[in-house]
Amino acid sequence: MRIKLINPNTTSSMTDLIGAAARAVAAERTEIIATTSKSGAASIEGHFDEAMSIVGLIDEILEGPPADAYVIACFGDPGLLAAREITNAPVFGIAEAAMHAATFVSTGFSVVTTLERTRIITEHLVRTYGMEHHCRRVRATDVPVLELENPDSNARATILAECERALREDQSSAIVLGCAGMADLASYLEERLQVPVIDGVAAAVKFAEAIVGMGLKTSKRGDLAPPLPKIYRGKLSGYGAATGMAQRGDVLRAS
Repeated sequence: MRIKLINPNTTSSMTDLIGAAARAVAAERTEIIATTSKSGAASIEGHFDEAMSIVGLIDEILEGPPADAYVIACFGDPGLLAAREITNAPVFGIAEAAMHAATFVSTGFSVVTTLERTRIITEHLVRTYGMEHHCRRVRATDVPVLELENPDSNARATILAECERALREDQSSAIVLGCAGMADLASYLEERLQVPVIDGVAAAVKFAEAIVGMGLKTSKRGDLAPPLPKIYRGKLSGYGAATGMAQRGDVLRAS
């Protein structure tokens, strides 16, 4: 089984981190292909960053041999439904995967994320995914995404302290980590908090293995059918389905 793990920001060191997290939980015969977007922002911390990341994400799905499943390794799940339109293979967002995983091991969870603005975005996702009755609260730490990689920052201690407050004040029984860049913190936090700590990268990989193992593919009926043929202009002219979209393996490719 081949799972393509796409980092939709352009920071390759973060790709290395999430790739390691994915391989740590993947089955022995699962191949993890971790890729970095070639266009977009160095970190994704807002609606504009997310919007600008989607073309690079689509490019990564269209490039190379088709995978059995795809994982979008950003907690905003940017471009998730668009990605599902262009491939038959299952596509997983790490926020959706993490929230579902948390409901299997707790009756209430808190999300601990990075900036205040991403807290608001995560709250939108909680409602979109129907998790209002499970998610007790979304908490911001005001730790910028790239600071998670800085060994001289106090990011780890700040996140731990916010998780402790979540357990104490929200009456939560699990923690969801609200950033792919926190993937390497799950074990560290779980050992200290003594509750389930869910990293969305790991959750998405294991869900991908299960769904692919069941032989399930993305439905092409309704809104997840392939994009309609039409002309694209300007910087996106190369993505026009007017040139024809042909089925090749599990990915729809321009022909």
